[in-house]
Amino acid sequence: MGAAVARAIRNFNLESRAERELSKMKPSPAPRHPSTKNLLREQMSSHPEIQREIARKDDKLLSLLKDVYVDSKDPVSSVQVRDAGTHQEPKEFRLPRDHHLGMMDVQNIPKGRISVVEALTLLNNHKLYPDTWTAEKIAKEYHLEQQDVNSLLKYFVTFEVKIFPPEGKKAIGSK
Repeated sequence: MGAAVARAIRNFNLESRAERELSKMKPSPAPRHPSTKNLLREQMSSHPEIQREIARKDDKLLSLLKDVYVDSKDPVSSVQVRDAGTHQEPKEFRLPRDHHLGMMDVQNIPKGRISVVEALTLLNNHKLYPDTWTAEKIAKEYHLEQQDVNSLLKYFVTFEVKIFPPEGKKAIGSK
């Protein structure tokens, strides 16, 4: 509602305001410094050919300017160029492993990618059984690149909850 009112006020009497602005006198150039003004006056009086050269129109340059023809076209948007130039090949997909923890909504996963649940599972498996779940086996099992798996195992860890007993009390051992 507020935008409509602001637009109405902004566009009120627009044509007459634009016409009034256009009919105003054009601004004069900024005044020159007095020392510069005196120097210019001296130069103009000693060299009157400069004033004539400034006011003269060059017919040769005007004729060349008349020969110039500008033809412009709207640029083609990059989206159209990208669609026409590159044909996307169909991607290979794989079925998600272990349909648990709400994974039923994921139908397929592109090769070279894993879901969050799969990432947590493989990190946990590697943490618990590092001899069995090596980087090579994980890369083969989940269709990932070896370098990505090495980086994943190096820089990401799963959360581990540790509960420390308060001082003065003994911890209850797990059975």
